[in-house]
Amino acid sequence: MFLYVLLACVGIVQCYPGGQVSRSCGSLMPTHAGASGQTSPSPFTVTAGKTTFKEGDEITVSLNAQSGNFKGFMLQANQVGSQNPIGTFTVTDSGAQGLVCNSVANSAVSHTSSSQKTSMQAIWMAPTSGQLGNIEFRATFVQSKETFWVGVKSSAVVYNGTGTAATAAPTVPSNPDCGTTKVCFSEPSNCDPTTSTNCYFMAVQTSSNQSEMTIEMFGQADGYVAIGFSDDQQMGNDDIYICSKDSTGLLQVQHAYSTGTSTPNILSLGDVTNIKTALTNGNINCSFTSRNAVSTGSRATSTSQYYLMIASGAAGQGTIQQHTKRYVSSTKADLLKPSLVATAAEEFPAIVKAHGALMLIAWMTTGSIGMMIARYLKRVAKGQSCGGKDFWFMAHVSLMVLSIIATAIAFILVFSYAQDWAGGAHPVLGCIVMVLSLVQPIVAAFRCEPQHERRFVFNWAHSVIALAIKVLSVAAIFTGLELFEEYKTDGWMLKVMGGFITWEAMIYILQDLNFRAKKKDSDIFSCGSMKPEVVLLMVFLLGNLTFLIALLVGIGTS
Repeated sequence: MFLYVLLACVGIVQCYPGGQVSRSCGSLMPTHAGASGQTSPSPFTVTAGKTTFKEGDEITVSLNAQSGNFKGFMLQANQVGSQNPIGTFTVTDSGAQGLVCNSVANSAVSHTSSSQKTSMQAIWMAPTSGQLGNIEFRATFVQSKETFWVGVKSSAVVYNGTGTAATAAPTVPSNPDCGTTKVCFSEPSNCDPTTSTNCYFMAVQTSSNQSEMTIEMFGQADGYVAIGFSDDQQMGNDDIYICSKDSTGLLQVQHAYSTGTSTPNILSLGDVTNIKTALTNGNINCSFTSRNAVSTGSRATSTSQYYLMIASGAAGQGTIQQHTKRYVSSTKADLLKPSLVATAAEEFPAIVKAHGALMLIAWMTTGSIGMMIARYLKRVAKGQSCGGKDFWFMAHVSLMVLSIIATAIAFILVFSYAQDWAGGAHPVLGCIVMVLSLVQPIVAAFRCEPQHERRFVFNWAHSVIALAIKVLSVAAIFTGLELFEEYKTDGWMLKVMGGFITWEAMIYILQDLNFRAKKKDSDIFSCGSMKPEVVLLMVFLLGNLTFLIALLVGIGTS
């Protein structure tokens, strides 16, 4: 009992040694039971590196001990007179970490351990839009459970920006300047954002020594529009600027770097000035001047030739999500030579195409035929066996095993390529199909004998799971084909898939009509010595292969 009490007391004294104190956002009050904080002057100070700021500025904030030391701390910026955190921090000290306040990442900073500290630094970045005013930095310093100082303030930092970021629209990108003073890239090619709401546009005007770029971006999106500079036409090692909505719906400009197909890493905004943003009728419009060097990670930054990229998508709680639209230039653009750059047709990697092809084979052909054999051809092959098992059963099991193997290989291929979770319905549907495909043979392995009184439980379970797999696999194929046809206007692969579903439904209806006729000792048609079920299966197979080949060709040329 004594040991238990002792351990409980240790837990209370330690409180939050890891610094995960997001619950204290705003008030900065530690949740130490029975403790209320010190009223004496704080032996610790909060110092801002600047006395004024404007949109997008960065300020170094220092926490220092005049005497003694502190174990824990929490730092945030507020407009004078408010407790709502504003702006975001970049952590520069290994003993500090960013916190999520009001669903905004890195809007506060805290300790990572209870080690003794005498100083700490972080870099604060001002919002790039919104109604801003004078700010102050506030911090809480903790020496022990009972000894802490709450809301220690820095001197006020005066806002001297334009004060119009939330309402003043940037200069609308102008096509007349494209090719004369600017490098422009758009989708559709040469579209005019001043007249078209379905135009995705970026323009770059570079100084002669490449020390300064004026960048404009425009596009319709739920959450963000991003532009990128790349050495190739694939995602990865790209220098990116993002114009996105924050958690309050205001637009902000961010600098980022992508390392693959996952969410890019947000960087310090750096030397970016003259930020202007506007959000009108769902169109995101940003312009700014950047003096940051373009870095794609794989070569010297002095080169001026890059592939250009535009992407857009949703943003949740201030964080960008998987893009829903993405456009890449067909050739590299020389940023020092004004030009109009054309859009390249999206080329999917071979591993993604292999994934799509295997899924089509599994659930259009082998899976569909296997299910049809199990439902309608039991009586046709009655008495014919192979290896001691009915022939129809062996055919059914073989085809379904092939389907599961193809699904598993496709599943592994696409995850080895993406190495991350992609957004949207397609991966969710694919995962459910994969799980149910593995559950089905496990259920079958534990089935009871055909004559068992509870055999009907297995029959129903097997049928329901099979129906779920069929429906979900069709939905997964449709959503997958939508991704392949994202950059095409005719949507012919979706139409082909729709034709296949209609064809399959028609064959199922005919098979079912024949099944009902069999119960009355008749057939829906006669074809010599061949059974109607076999004829319908052969007709289905011919049509099936025709649709399958068409879709495989479509994927191969995507």
